[in-house]
Amino acid sequence: MAEPVDSPGRTASLVERRSIDVVPDAERHGTAFSQFTLWLGANLQITAVVTGALAVVFGGGAFWSLVGLVVGNLLGGAVMALHSAQGPRLGLPQMISSRAQFGVRGAVVPLLLVIVMYVGFFASGSVLAGQAVGELTHLGETPGIVIFALVTAVTATIGYRIIHALGRVASVICALAFVYLGVRLLDRVDLTAVLHDRAFHLPMFLLAISLSASWQLAFGPYVADYSRYLPRTTSARATFWWTLTGSALGSQWSMAFGVLVAATAGDAFLDNQVGYVVGLGGTGLIASFLYFTIALGKLTINVLNTYGGFMSMVTSVSGFRAQKTIGPRTRALYIGGIMVAGTVVALAGKDSFLTSFKDFLLFLLTFFTPWSAINLVDYYLISRERYDIPALFDPRGRYGAWRWDALAVYVLGVLAQLPFLATSFYTGPLVAPLGGADISWLVGLAVPAVVFFVVARARNTGGSPTAESGAAAYLENHGRP
Repeated sequence: MAEPVDSPGRTASLVERRSIDVVPDAERHGTAFSQFTLWLGANLQITAVVTGALAVVFGGGAFWSLVGLVVGNLLGGAVMALHSAQGPRLGLPQMISSRAQFGVRGAVVPLLLVIVMYVGFFASGSVLAGQAVGELTHLGETPGIVIFALVTAVTATIGYRIIHALGRVASVICALAFVYLGVRLLDRVDLTAVLHDRAFHLPMFLLAISLSASWQLAFGPYVADYSRYLPRTTSARATFWWTLTGSALGSQWSMAFGVLVAATAGDAFLDNQVGYVVGLGGTGLIASFLYFTIALGKLTINVLNTYGGFMSMVTSVSGFRAQKTIGPRTRALYIGGIMVAGTVVALAGKDSFLTSFKDFLLFLLTFFTPWSAINLVDYYLISRERYDIPALFDPRGRYGAWRWDALAVYVLGVLAQLPFLATSFYTGPLVAPLGGADISWLVGLAVPAVVFFVVARARNTGGSPTAESGAAAYLENHGRP
């Protein structure tokens, strides 16, 4: 069997050799369409179903929940896809580019929160996948969680190529499973009756938007990790649209299914999400196939979370140790640490999954919208898609070790959301005057975007090197796109 080839005359290993270092042009491969299959497969899965169901579980009607989820998936997906378009241009993992905004060491501040996110998503994914694996193997939920975590860690250790291969397989198998489940569901329910209630409640509508927007925005800190091997000539427009289409279509498909299930099944779904979905499909071999599909869908997304967590940890450490590459053993240790932490959280929180997961999503939204706003404003409006790549690895370079003005804007963006935030453990003072609506994520995008744009323009006008002045170094080191 022939080995995979990156370019003519160059043979590639299945096990990835790169970590946070720049991917050379000779090792670039693939097309922008790979982003569609990866993100479609990553979103056709049980946790997205549960996320859609939450819009109904917490009081929303099916019709406006579906509309709100579409809005959130498109808005959040557009932000996420703008991050994805950075990958072919820079050839770097997503969070390395944060050093241009926050400094080589200052980027560790959002990075720490990103790592918490990966552990949380690993845990939540393992809870549902563990139920499926436990049923499939007849070993029970707890062994199922452990087995799933081990398979996830091994796959993430292999790296980029296996991740995209897994996405291609999952996009086909999970799509077939969801078509089948959708047909079975529509055979059981009266869709007209389910969608008949058109009463509009603004707080519930905004909750649906927030749930799907937070789902999409949570991909932002690692989405470019999976587009960075694309050839530098890959169109940014194509990367954007294939990423957005795959992610928004996959998540809306899953979430719409979740809305209809929650609106018709009630406690039968709430008590056992995996068991209900599989029971909807049938028994025997069909049930085994559906359990396998649930585990496969969760494996796809959990591998992304584990790999992204590994990248974020290496980025954090390298900012202080000036280390660009690591060996396979060290890579395995990082990934093993994420696996252990995520598995512990999964086992501890598996009995209160739904409420904890909803609050976790909204918590993530609070901390990642300011980061997304700052990163995108800097990349597209201030730096005009050009960074001095060597300086991203040098605390004494043009981006410095700490950029306190950007960090202050980030903190401001987080704090600005608190009056508008509504969760089970905290509700801001401006939520009640808005009828209970949570608009914190909109504030978290708008405020830091505007303030950072002003601060960055003032910094450059004041004599600091501009993004354009770093273009020569960029082109010298990486060639013209």
